[in-house]
Amino acid sequence: MQCMEIFLLQLKRLLRSFEFYNSDEKKYPHKLKFDLQRFAEGEDKTEEPTEKRRNDAAAKGQVGKSQELNTVAILLMGFLVLRILWEYIYENIANYTVYIFSNLSQSTSIEGVREVFLGMMILLAKTSFPIMIAILIAGLAINIYQVGFMFNTERLELNLSRLNPINGFGRFFSKRALVELIKSIIKIAIIGTFLYLYLTDKMPFMPYLIYLDLARSLEEIANIIFNMVFKVIFIMILMAILDYAYQKWQLTQDLKMSKQEVKDEHKQMEGDPKIKGKIRQKQRQMAMMRMMQEVPKADVIITNPTHLAIALMYKQGMVAPVIIAKGQDLVAERIKQIARDNKITIVENKPLARALYEAVDIGDIVPHELYQAVAEVLAYVYRLKHKKVQRPSAA
Repeated sequence: MQCMEIFLLQLKRLLRSFEFYNSDEKKYPHKLKFDLQRFAEGEDKTEEPTEKRRNDAAAKGQVGKSQELNTVAILLMGFLVLRILWEYIYENIANYTVYIFSNLSQSTSIEGVREVFLGMMILLAKTSFPIMIAILIAGLAINIYQVGFMFNTERLELNLSRLNPINGFGRFFSKRALVELIKSIIKIAIIGTFLYLYLTDKMPFMPYLIYLDLARSLEEIANIIFNMVFKVIFIMILMAILDYAYQKWQLTQDLKMSKQEVKDEHKQMEGDPKIKGKIRQKQRQMAMMRMMQEVPKADVIITNPTHLAIALMYKQGMVAPVIIAKGQDLVAERIKQIARDNKITIVENKPLARALYEAVDIGDIVPHELYQAVAEVLAYVYRLKHKKVQRPSAA
């Protein structure tokens, strides 16, 4: 009682401190303030999960998987194989039982007990292994169908937070736990109602089994049980399909993202658009600098005359002239200025300049259909150079 009183006293003091901090906010702005609205706020997760988010969740073992579908597949395969092999299993068990009781006097020795035990192991293997293998195949197949080929060890790793009783109570009273409880109640109610109606219908015929021999009565009881089991499994299949659809829907709801999360993921995968823009801008600047450094090597600059400028270079041995620089507006003015500084001939030819600018990239040769026009320009340039060379010699 004393410990309880101390605890209540400390709790009252704590509540008073919260009230003091909230009521005297202007006087003590640095004090701790509890704002419940802040906890309620949060960006709504309205966006569908991306492929990356689904893959990350699958890597952690968070998949849309229905345990009901696993259970019903195993039950169906197990009882189906049991029904198919029922006569084989019955004959083997009956024959071995007859053998044991026929040789009961010989089975009292150590060798006899060992032989009986070995025979029972062989009988168990012959009758149960086919069913066990079928169940194993069904379990693997239904898991592969639901989640594919996936091997994850994260769930097996030691995580002390799972031992936290507070988290355990939180999971116990969570929305998911409530849904699972409701599903279990509905399943038990449906299957229980069906079993009651089915057995109520069959009970009047049970007393008549005592008038049949053992083999016949066992056969009738087996037929009743198998019919009941397969009908129950059919009901469970319907519920398992609904549960599988629900688990897929619930997984999508759990993985939904806010708009900010989608943006952040896009940035992580593609990079920050601002940074990428700066990188592209820097790359364009470097490409422009390299192009301008090539302009002094040109033989001629073909212009539009003001909007376009294309720098052509031709050396002996080339298949055709090569465009080493091109641009429009301010870039074209810069190319022409470099050409003037380096005494490169500038030729105005609007159709040719437009055709070269649209059809050819930097570093490409002149297309075949423009050979004649370019050749005429180069011939004109070479004549001008030849005259400039002859004038000093003539003087």
